[in-house]
Amino acid sequence: MIDHGDDLASVRDATDRLLTAAAKLDNASVAEPSRLPGWTRGHVLAHLARNADALVNVLEGRPMYPSGEARDADIERDAPRPLDVQLADLRDSAARFQETGAAPADWSRTVELRNGVTDSASRVPFRRWVEVELHHVDLGIGYELEDLPAEFSEREIDFLAARFSGHPDVPPTRLTDGTRAWRTGREATEPEVTVSGPAPDLLGWLAGRRDGSGLTVQGGPLPALPPL
Repeated sequence: MIDHGDDLASVRDATDRLLTAAAKLDNASVAEPSRLPGWTRGHVLAHLARNADALVNVLEGRPMYPSGEARDADIERDAPRPLDVQLADLRDSAARFQETGAAPADWSRTVELRNGVTDSASRVPFRRWVEVELHHVDLGIGYELEDLPAEFSEREIDFLAARFSGHPDVPPTRLTDGTRAWRTGREATEPEVTVSGPAPDLLGWLAGRRDGSGLTVQGGPLPALPPL
């Protein structure tokens, strides 16, 4: 059962970890490449700040972004800023998200995200938690998939497995970390592929952060996943 209050607390804790780690950078390292192709660490920090504001828009019934072009332009505009400006913006935008999340609201209502995607308002804090945790890893500053909270990793694997469930380009696939199992891909009208490995490697593969080389595959090749 989703508890948006617990997830808001997890977002706050994850944001504090990221801000503490990023504060050890300097202006030169912020301008260096992140692990995301074409993005510097400044792009990642700028995206996180603008995403917090975008999710405030979602919770308050406004479009998440004016347009995809405006989203990209804002990130490009903000990416070159000095570290202290980046951190202040991320801290302030995170506080706005927390303030909005703490306001009385109908958390069972349906909200609209990007590209016509809809979801329960109660899942928005978890979506923000995903942004903060995975992009902390993307900064490439010592925080790895193995450092993610176990609860987060399990829930994100569950979320991504559900996202690819029924996808015509993904064969029927069983995922397991040895203790838990998930299914994804097309309906099982054909033999399943079984992908097994540690939760960080499963999550990294599903989220496009790892190539799957740390996983064991039975019943066929490692499925090619569509972009998120």
